[in-house]
Amino acid sequence: MGRFSRKSTLIAVFAIAIVFAICIVNAQTIQVDVKLVRLLVSVKDAKGELVGSLEKPEFSIYDSGVKQDIAVFEHHTEVPLSVSLLVDTSGSTSSNLRYETTSIEKFLRALLREGNPGDAAALYAFNDQVTRMNSFTRREQPLIDSLKTLRGNAGTSLYDAVYLASRESARRDGRHVIVAVSDGGDTTSVKKYADAFESAQNADAIIYPILVIPITNDAGRNLGGERALETLASGTGGRVFQSMGAAELDAAFTEILRDLRTQYLVAYYPHNLPVDAPRFHLVKVELSRKDLRATTRTGYYGDASPTGKASR
Repeated sequence: MGRFSRKSTLIAVFAIAIVFAICIVNAQTIQVDVKLVRLLVSVKDAKGELVGSLEKPEFSIYDSGVKQDIAVFEHHTEVPLSVSLLVDTSGSTSSNLRYETTSIEKFLRALLREGNPGDAAALYAFNDQVTRMNSFTRREQPLIDSLKTLRGNAGTSLYDAVYLASRESARRDGRHVIVAVSDGGDTTSVKKYADAFESAQNADAIIYPILVIPITNDAGRNLGGERALETLASGTGGRVFQSMGAAELDAAFTEILRDLRTQYLVAYYPHNLPVDAPRFHLVKVELSRKDLRATTRTGYYGDASPTGKASR
């Protein structure tokens, strides 16, 4: 009996050791499965001037109301840019296309000559269909040659363009930016606003719509479409610009470049999230200095559990 008892005890100890080892492996798997959530943050003072001199302790990040530990922090981040330029070529844009393409050309030259050597741009034209004119490249001339071929006709499939550009930029490393030049709301997309928004969020893409206003009379404008552009921008950490001519369009592109050159990269691994956290996690950035305002995307799509496991 003593020999049998000792044998049983050894078997029990061995079984406990196996269970303990499995638990450790599972715990490590949960740790690995947690995805890094990256936020590109712009900070401005009360005068609207960009502030690029803050340090990590001055930032606080909240996910679903829970404060998170910052794992990555860079100010004036040099992470390469992938910029998707979406140009509205619907029928109503014909009279504006000439000066629009001239401004876009200036923007491309500044982007590709003055920034990170890894920066690249892609060009899309959209009317009732979306056409990728150029895949991501650092070569200026093919992009400029494509701009010269654009002509205005048919409807406006803006949501389709954002959806496609987001999915294609998501395959690239670095920062993802979508600049959409349009004169109004969507009229012919297959995809809906929610599809475009989710696709942009999943790609970590910041959207900067530039609204080229053809008329000043509200009765003739697509105000609903303009509001949709505003929410696309604010939800992804961008902002809307309005232009009524070449000078204002040039100024908008200059402002966008300035934003991109003065961004903070702040990232964290989600933990301690509520069991009932919704699929879209609300994210908030707070600064220790109350005279400053931080702008970033409003959240991300993912699942969370009380163990801290999350995915995007």
